[in-house]
Amino acid sequence: MVDFKSSNMISVGEAMVELAPMGEGLYKRGFAGDTFNTAWHIAQALHGRASVGFATRVGMDRISDAFVAELADDGLDVSVITRDRQRTMGLYLIELDGVERSFHYWRDTSAARGLTADGGALAQAFGGAGLIHLSGITLAILPPADREILFAALAEARANGARVSFDPNIRPRLWPSMDAVHLTIPQVLALTDIALPSFDDEVAVWGDTSPEDTLARFAAAGVAEVAVKNGAGPVSVLADGQIRTLPTPEVKGIRDTTGAGDGFNAGYLSARLLGQTPQMAVLAGQRFSAEVIQHLGARLPRALIPSLP
Repeated sequence: MVDFKSSNMISVGEAMVELAPMGEGLYKRGFAGDTFNTAWHIAQALHGRASVGFATRVGMDRISDAFVAELADDGLDVSVITRDRQRTMGLYLIELDGVERSFHYWRDTSAARGLTADGGALAQAFGGAGLIHLSGITLAILPPADREILFAALAEARANGARVSFDPNIRPRLWPSMDAVHLTIPQVLALTDIALPSFDDEVAVWGDTSPEDTLARFAAAGVAEVAVKNGAGPVSVLADGQIRTLPTPEVKGIRDTTGAGDGFNAGYLSARLLGQTPQMAVLAGQRFSAEVIQHLGARLPRALIPSLP
């Protein structure tokens, strides 16, 4: 079973300004992003039992200031956030169709695309982490040369005892081509200890015909622990060389499916950082995900964060 040198965690990626519909042309400003959503939930779940940081790059403007201040107020380590004098945060607007959402993005000049601009700062941020979490979106927003800087920092951190978790979270429109996806994902899997893929992505990108295919492919890449999310279907887990399948409880009252996978990741990784088994971590991930999809938005109200022993 994958263990950790400490419970301290760093999540790496992009947070964006979110404009969420409130009705009749009115929108509420918030902040969201896949690895940010996961880090934020973990920080609330661990509630001071470990340090949780979000490594990103934002601007020098008031919106960026508000984002950093919100993170600090919510208990995250903001010392791993760097600033860009030329760029600011990306933005997206949400359209709702029942419980499903569609998104309109303005992110091409996002400051987070330069998050490896100071490779030394990134390596330093990783230094005390027991776990470093990233996603396919983290990779997709970076130019190829900057990905190499990130990979070098991850390799150094792993050599010093850190573990790496990775959610492939493939968004094809963020990548220049599927060839780039096929080239890059194996590179990061070689640096990954815990993988949290979604089966529908793996079918679309790699042609997997079953979650067992996904487990086998990740294991062949050297990943020790894999939990395959499959919507309302069972979660398939590989740990200690054993495969287990755990049913996903039915969820009623679904209001918004945004952030379901990020919520699962948060519950799973929180439980693992607290020393729980992968099977127990799946249950925690399912509880988080179920709560998220019963509420609007990708992040839960603090009072509804599932408790962890």
